[in-house]
Amino acid sequence: QKQLCHLVSASVTLFLWMYAALMQFTYYSYNDMIHHLKKIEARCFAVARTYSIGRSMEGRELLVVEFSDNPGEHDLLEPETKFVGNVHGNEVLSRQLLIHLAQYLCTEYLRGNQRIQTLINTTRIHILPSMNPDGYEVATSGRNETDHRDNAENIDLNRNFPDLTSIVYRRHRQKGHRTDHIPIPDSYWFGEVAPETYAVMKWIRSVPFVLSASFRSGDLLVSYPYDLSKHPQGNDTFSPTPDHKVKANASSGKHKTQFSLLFKKGNYNQKSTFLVFLFMLPGMQDFNYLHTNCFEVTVALGCERFPNEEELFLSWRDNQEALIEFLKVHRGVKGLVKDENGEGIKGARISVRGIRHDVTSGENGEYWRLLTPGIYILSVSAPCYARAHKRIHLPPNMGKAGRVDFVLRRMLEQRDEEREVCCPRLPERDKWKKTNGWFDGTGAKS
Repeated sequence: QKQLCHLVSASVTLFLWMYAALMQFTYYSYNDMIHHLKKIEARCFAVARTYSIGRSMEGRELLVVEFSDNPGEHDLLEPETKFVGNVHGNEVLSRQLLIHLAQYLCTEYLRGNQRIQTLINTTRIHILPSMNPDGYEVATSGRNETDHRDNAENIDLNRNFPDLTSIVYRRHRQKGHRTDHIPIPDSYWFGEVAPETYAVMKWIRSVPFVLSASFRSGDLLVSYPYDLSKHPQGNDTFSPTPDHKVKANASSGKHKTQFSLLFKKGNYNQKSTFLVFLFMLPGMQDFNYLHTNCFEVTVALGCERFPNEEELFLSWRDNQEALIEFLKVHRGVKGLVKDENGEGIKGARISVRGIRHDVTSGENGEYWRLLTPGIYILSVSAPCYARAHKRIHLPPNMGKAGRVDFVLRRMLEQRDEEREVCCPRLPERDKWKKTNGWFDGTGAKS
């Protein structure tokens, strides 16, 4: 029996090293990365495509590889998720891991791996291996861990996003204050906005992402908003969002990998040098959470920014399962918000009692709301419509998101301030006015 165990172990080890050789665990230059992403697109043309979201300061493309059973198109109620790597130029491990992930997804899909096929057929996955290709090229030229963290303009891209967290803190005592869909302040555009930051912001706003992770170096942990501490003099003070429990349980924690276990532990409130730095300024994950429907976390993969190439395969082996599990965004609830005629309502607010953070419906009235197991009261509201409520139960170990649809009834009577919003949406408005009469803003009946 011992001999059999040794034989199996040796066979597994041999297979892993053969697989490592096949995937070429080495650092890629910018041109190499583009070549490999394009090669993935060509090999898996039925489920993969590449597209650019913009260019860096020095003109390098910010190339994304997408996996979906319908590449380039959003399918109704199919969630979208993203990975962003190499935000800091000299933190290179995430860049290689995400390239290997893309290669793995393509290879396993073609091999008939049912798990990977199901994942790609039910989820639209976007992978941006390098947000900071300019910084990477400088860092790799000398293999110096201290250069080049920033982009070509010496801007820290993660800290270049709008500070929406301070707005939330200033408003927290106001009645009915919100922590979602906060507009970008006009003053932000008077500062120095990097082209990479601008490109990612446009990307985030144009795709209905549900869940996201960005990667960096630092103590092995996963952090989630808010980056900026609520107490300026206490940078290590715990500053949770209304969705703290959702983010803390974003991964099952069943796999012995570098970050899936940390998700379950929620190592966000530890005192460490890295965390003290982390809380000083808001970042990309706060922008995702406070400006859009997307929940983003930041994964720190270890203190070594530039591990030896011999260690790349081990890092991939340690993180592979967690990366795949994270992409399983099918948790919580999803559904459609429609009117009585079956038309989707865009911009409806989906609220959860006890959680002061709403999501909004997109095109065709579709929405996704990440939630942990439990009992919840959902409310949906939209201008010109009566609010609707539903009580739901999400049992533990639920394999997919629950489907919860809403039909909203139009209100015939609105307050004065609602009329300008509601009236244009009424069919045949002038004919309706003549038949039923209508009060204009002056109080006179037309």
